[in-house]
Formats: sequence, structure tokens, C-alpha cells
Amino acid sequence: MAELHIVGQLVGGSGFPSQNLFCKWGIVAGRTWEMLEGLDQGQTQVDLAPDGEMVTWSHPLDVHYACRGLAGWPKLHVQVWSQDIHGRNDICGYGFCHVPTAPGTYEVDLPTWIPEGSTGERIASFFVGGNPRLKFEEVIHTPGDRFRLQTNTSGLVHLQLGIIMKDFERNHVQTG
Repeated sequence: MAELHIVGQLVGGSGFPSQNLFCKWGIVAGRTWEMLEGLDQGQTQVDLAPDGEMVTWSHPLDVHYACRGLAGWPKLHVQVWSQDIHGRNDICGYGFCHVPTAPGTYEVDLPTWIPEGSTGERIASFFVGGNPRLKFEEVIHTPGDRFRLQTNTSGLVHLQLGIIMKDFERNHVQTG
């Protein structure tokens, strides 16, 4: 079987309305992919960056997969959350990207978005606070329903990824 090793880090975030942020992340892959080692989900620490500077997480990623086919290539999905002075958490952005399909090192800026919500949700958000949230988080990385959502752009999550591939050529897969 061919193997894929993803090594890197969630460097940080920028462009969000808050500077006190943390990130929940996950990697999803298709049925022909088997995780051999590592964690396929996690959460960073909260970082409070000075105004105008990038929030820094430097959270490691290290996942090793074996695959029997290319269908369901791994995707990295994120949820960026803000934390206020009372410890309350509120969603600031959702996003995803496909893991690069060629070996090498990559710096990826992952754009995020937030649901616009209904008129009632926007009014409640204005007076009470809190952003609209997704009912089903799978919408972040599955193509079907996501395209029907009304969204607003949020910030960027900055990633550094190293991709190592083994035995793809032996299984007649060109990767570069």
C-alpha cells in the first residue's frame, strides 16, 4: 500500500475580529485511507496577540496514512474560536483545505468563513452577542450543503505542511 505522512504545524491566525483565539482542527480521509500513526484531530492553546499582529499557535501536526486508492484524499478542516475575558467561547470562522498532493514543503493560508445566519440570528447576535453556528459540522468539509450557505469571510489560518509519500510510484500513481 502507498503511504502518506503529513508533518507540519498550525502556525497561527490573522484577520479575525478578535485577537484572543484558539483553533480546533481535524483531518478527514476517505474509506480507502487508514491512519497508521498520529492524531487526526486536536485543539491549540488560546493566544492573545497584540492588536494588528498574528495570533501564534505553533501547534504540531503529524499524521501517517496508508491508502488503497486515491479517492477521499485527506482534507484538513478548522474551527477558529475566540475567548472573552469571562472565558466564554464564540466561533470566529470555519474552513478547510485539501492536503497537498505532491511531496514537499508548503505554506498554506487557509481562508475561513462564518455563516451569515437568518435575520433573527443576526438581530440576536447584535444585541446578545455570539455568531451563528453550523448545526452539522460535517458541512465544513463535505461539498453538498456547504454551497447553499450564505457566509461572510473571516480570517486566515496559516499552516506549514511537509508531505512525504512512499510507494505511490510503485502503485503507478504520478505525484509531481
